[in-house]
Amino acid sequence: MFNINQTTNKDQRRQYFALRINVFFFSTFIIFCVIIVRLAILQFVEGATLTEKESNGLLKTVALSPIRGTIYDDTHTKLAYSTPIQSLFITLMQDYSLAKEEILLKKKKPLVRPVAFQLAEKIEKALNTLDPNGEKLTQQNIIDAMDLEFLKGPGYQPRRIKTDLNLAEIAYFSENKTAFPGIEIEIVEESTRHYNPETIAVQTVGYIKYFKSSKEIYSKIDAFQKVKDTQKNPGLTYTEDEIVGYDGIEFAFQDELRGQNGYKEISVTPQNMPLAVEQVVPPEKGHDIYLTINKNVQLKTEQAITDQLNWLHTNTVSGKTHPNAITGYAVAMEVDTGKVIAMASMPDYNTNVWKSSGSKNISTEDFKQIKNNYQNGTITPYSSGRSVNGLESVLLLGSTIKPLSVLIGLEEGLFRTTDHYFDRGVTYIGKEGSETPIRNSSGHVLRSLDPAKAITDSSNVFMVDMVGKKLNSKYPGEEGIGKWDEYMKKFGLGVNTGVDLPKEYRGTLEYNDVEQAGSNLAALAYASFGQQGKYTTLQLAQYTAMLANQGKRLKPQLVNEIKRQDGTTLRKFGPEILNEIKLDKSYWREITQGMNTKVSAFEGFPYDFARKTGTSEQDAKGKMRDNGIFIAYAPRDNPKLAIAVVVPEGGFGAQSAAPIARKIFDAYDQEYGLDGNPKKYIPIAESTSLSVR
Repeated sequence: MFNINQTTNKDQRRQYFALRINVFFFSTFIIFCVIIVRLAILQFVEGATLTEKESNGLLKTVALSPIRGTIYDDTHTKLAYSTPIQSLFITLMQDYSLAKEEILLKKKKPLVRPVAFQLAEKIEKALNTLDPNGEKLTQQNIIDAMDLEFLKGPGYQPRRIKTDLNLAEIAYFSENKTAFPGIEIEIVEESTRHYNPETIAVQTVGYIKYFKSSKEIYSKIDAFQKVKDTQKNPGLTYTEDEIVGYDGIEFAFQDELRGQNGYKEISVTPQNMPLAVEQVVPPEKGHDIYLTINKNVQLKTEQAITDQLNWLHTNTVSGKTHPNAITGYAVAMEVDTGKVIAMASMPDYNTNVWKSSGSKNISTEDFKQIKNNYQNGTITPYSSGRSVNGLESVLLLGSTIKPLSVLIGLEEGLFRTTDHYFDRGVTYIGKEGSETPIRNSSGHVLRSLDPAKAITDSSNVFMVDMVGKKLNSKYPGEEGIGKWDEYMKKFGLGVNTGVDLPKEYRGTLEYNDVEQAGSNLAALAYASFGQQGKYTTLQLAQYTAMLANQGKRLKPQLVNEIKRQDGTTLRKFGPEILNEIKLDKSYWREITQGMNTKVSAFEGFPYDFARKTGTSEQDAKGKMRDNGIFIAYAPRDNPKLAIAVVVPEGGFGAQSAAPIARKIFDAYDQEYGLDGNPKKYIPIAESTSLSVR
């Protein structure tokens, strides 16, 4: 029997199969149509452009500058920061060079160079009309910026015409791009660098310059050379008009602060003229740096130096006024962490004289005013004092070396803590019959002295007879100088402190110049009481901290942490011991007991503290000059802060340098507490109850 249901099912399957076949052929037809249309577009529409790209073979990159990271102090006050600005850039869309004009002349075609001058004139009128009170740009200024001869960059490189546009300029050029045929108008966001107007630790923070005027120092950096040589990442490549750190923290942490350039990939003609932007990679903002410097302590330190210098000009120290005392240097460093709380080099200046945008970094007039004091005198030999009295910031240590001299004598077994020496006020070195006398300051006869009292009373003759002469006898010839040098460097004198700042000076080791001293004995004798080595204020502070913590040489820390832009911590910095010298506890007790010179500036100071004054004599411009030096740490038995102060041509350290140190200790006590309890109160708005911070 014939089954009607079977016949119906077969018909349905045939119809479904036919439908699938039709859909398949239709889809295939559509795909082939799309391919044919695309091939036609490539051949007839994009063919010329693709041919030009192929003939050149490479894409070119144009950097997009990032916003530089912020530098904060320990109170989170901004010391250096960037703000966005809008700049006018143009890109040449055709060749306006003289070489191109010659070709057009030969081919008897219309010249294009006059068009560039017409465009420049039009831009000039627009800018000067829209910003009547701003810097006046001439047509020639704009032509120079356009770089028609490609002297500053290839054709595809945008040319900066003006920075820091006002709203009217931004609106006009954004809305009238088509009114400037032959060039491409672009408003680009850049940034300008600002520094705190209170001039807080400016020589430590540093400053910026354009990369094109900083190549000399950057070419010496291995990491930069690798970037320059490989250029695998366009975002790392430096550009001529990029701002870079040139000194201080700005330079030392350039990589962290800089961030990473963005870039545009541009296809170009064989003549390096732009065709199209193929890709844009945005820049990455730099990281933020948080310093150990405390704004309040720093400003009080700077003011203390300035006030003391003014006082020295009108008040007598060592029986006379000191009008040539025009510079002062101070470093306050925590004993157990190495954190630098204040680093002052006075006089200072306003870092904002270095401009981060525009056609120049600093005016000639501005540079003349700061040329002698823009560098950090606490780590370099530079100071404005050179132009007045011939003295630099790196001075002989004078009596501040005596605690170390006593430590050397004790460690080398030259004497014991219980030994006594009779000080007659004078001793002699040299061959019999031609001896050279060495006296105490003012010829004082100090009589019976143990090592601690020799430090307190600042006996030169003790140091010569008990340290210099005996060390020379124990280590004859050059060996004695070598042994002295070994101790100096263990205590950070004559070596880098490890601080994260450029251009650090290691010191002048005059004891190595035996010929100038006259003999090995003479070199050691004079070195024993501080007349044969010149060191920086930071080295002196590190040495003082080492006396306080009994032998640990800590790296001076200027940075607490580095944070990303989202607030997360990239890196934290902690104490770092560079080297350690282990001595008998009784030796440390002896020098701590000896660091007890009477200093009137500390009357009423609520803490027992260790200190040593120093007065070094140096010949400058044909005259012997007294320099004031002072080191101290407090409290004596549980040291928290070490301070070193240097005042060239300031007279005795007790009167010239010690008053500055007292004010620094007081400022630190207010902020952090020398006993761990800060003496200032939290404002009511910041706390539900009034409490000690």
